[in-house]
Amino acid sequence: MGQVGRSLTRQIIETHLVDGRIAVGSEIAIRIDQALTQDATGTLAALQFEALGIERARCEVAVSYVDHNMLQTGSENADDHRFLRTFSASRGIRFSRPGNGICHQIHLERFGLPGKTLLGSDSHTPTGGGLGMLAIGAGGLDVALAMAGQPFRLAMPRVLGVTLLGRLAPWVTAKDIILEVLRRLGTRGGVGRVIEYRGEGVATLSVPERATIANMGAELGATSSVFPSDEQTRRFLEAQGRADGWKAMAADVDAAYDDELEIALGTLEPLIALPHAPDNVVTVRSAAGTPVQQVAVGSCTNSSYRDLMIAAKMLDGRRVHPDVSLVISPGSRQAFLMAELAGAIENFIEAGARILESACGPCIGMGQAPATGSVSLRSFNRNFAGRSGTPDALVHLASVETCIAAALTGVITDPRDLGMPFPDLPAIPARYVVDDSGILAPDGRSGRVVVRGPNIAALPELTPLPEDLEGRVLLALGDDITTDDILPAGAKILPLRSNLPALSRFTFSRLDPTFAERASAGPGIIVAGQNYGQGSSREHAALAPRILGVRAVIARSFARIHRSNLINFGILPLTFASAEDRDAVVAGDQLRLPGAAAALRAGDIRLTVDDERSRRFEVDCDLNVRERAIVLAGGALAHAKQELGLELVPA
Repeated sequence: MGQVGRSLTRQIIETHLVDGRIAVGSEIAIRIDQALTQDATGTLAALQFEALGIERARCEVAVSYVDHNMLQTGSENADDHRFLRTFSASRGIRFSRPGNGICHQIHLERFGLPGKTLLGSDSHTPTGGGLGMLAIGAGGLDVALAMAGQPFRLAMPRVLGVTLLGRLAPWVTAKDIILEVLRRLGTRGGVGRVIEYRGEGVATLSVPERATIANMGAELGATSSVFPSDEQTRRFLEAQGRADGWKAMAADVDAAYDDELEIALGTLEPLIALPHAPDNVVTVRSAAGTPVQQVAVGSCTNSSYRDLMIAAKMLDGRRVHPDVSLVISPGSRQAFLMAELAGAIENFIEAGARILESACGPCIGMGQAPATGSVSLRSFNRNFAGRSGTPDALVHLASVETCIAAALTGVITDPRDLGMPFPDLPAIPARYVVDDSGILAPDGRSGRVVVRGPNIAALPELTPLPEDLEGRVLLALGDDITTDDILPAGAKILPLRSNLPALSRFTFSRLDPTFAERASAGPGIIVAGQNYGQGSSREHAALAPRILGVRAVIARSFARIHRSNLINFGILPLTFASAEDRDAVVAGDQLRLPGAAAALRAGDIRLTVDDERSRRFEVDCDLNVRERAIVLAGGALAHAKQELGLELVPA
């Protein structure tokens, strides 16, 4: 029997493999070519990089972006921006200035290359898969280690081959493709998988369209999403003035996949995700007529030059409905400038739209919170309850075309029913306007002074795992708890990302305002259902509970990034051996895991938990040798000193 062909995912992993065996579920270590951080996660990643005591970033490309904490209602965000700028200059890291744009959009435009690996401290880093990269989101500590030249370790994922057949009909978009995948697989359907797109339909999609699909693979819980590098990729890189970085890359003709899915593009129609989950997907026509009060176009999902031009064409000579507030966020300075040169900004203003700066903005609750109880239709990627900044807002997700249709009519409207010609625009321009003045190159002076504001607190000291683990159940939660549930975003809380003691006071504040006070009374344990920690890569959602004394989370299953973050900060992630045991545990129970540290050292897979009601149940400890050592040490930074021989620099 001959050798089976390789997927593109496997090809990239093979060329970057440092350690491990390429077998599904086995731990592998891969070399990281490029790294990115953003300001909401970047300050902590920078502090952790400093603690490693390494003078210069050791990967090929490292970029620090400022795109999240943009509202400067106090000095905190501005201080963080200054810290990141001076830190980057001293450590050989490029710095993308405030206003230059959203990290994933810029990285796609200016740095992404086929066949490269990218690790980013943002869950939507897989956007780079639209260029044929293996781009993975991770916690800031993992990115700091990658910038220090260390490989990234993960369980070898399954590869799901999604075959796209035919081509999209007018008014049906790349956003509708990924919403269809979410409709079929759900928000847990990508866990442990890389989604690899193939088939004749792929060639009909431009790089910006592919990036939209790869971006929202994060909503599936996928490790990454990957497209081939082909003629579309070459045209995009050539238009960006980077044609020399192009190379053709594709799966072998006889490539084998662990799982397969087929989508006939011509059968799709405009889709919409209803509140409060990206997989709550129905056809736009089935939701048509619902009054809409706010429409937002932008985010790292749909803010490219092409997206802006589609919106501008639809608004040309028309007015936004009087009941609707329409806001538009260009994804990058490049997209903003090109839209202005093409007359799109004039169209927006004349139609009554509001133009926001090139940043994440409303997507993370940083401004433009909807009115109480109102419907907000957004071309974004997440619609978790409260994420917009308004607890009872009804956030829907859809394509730019569907968003603008609602902005014009005042109700959810299938754009095919507008009676206007389809804005059949070129997929990409012949040449993008290139001006990299918003990206500052490091000055090469390793001794440069790093400026810290008073809001930047020292990293906490994390103690090793105690021999006997004991704690009270602080919260007993259900399925699909998000990192927004654990540690909310928004204009009030985001500026505290570099001040962990202050930030920790908001832990679980939306679910239980008393949590921080109760947790500080002694060691704590959290129990939960399936997919605990889905959503953002924010490691603060692990570190803040750890600061408050949480030493273990027992759940039915974990989201990939959050599980890694828990381990990185010395919190023991355990899974219930029986679903019935989860239902029997309630908040307030006192749980004991006698000999927990010894069990980890011995490699025990199943541990016994006692409670104060003289009841026992079993939990699974599905950690490998390296992960056990990290938890025992109290976290990955302490473990780095032991494993890598690095002297940690005192905070």
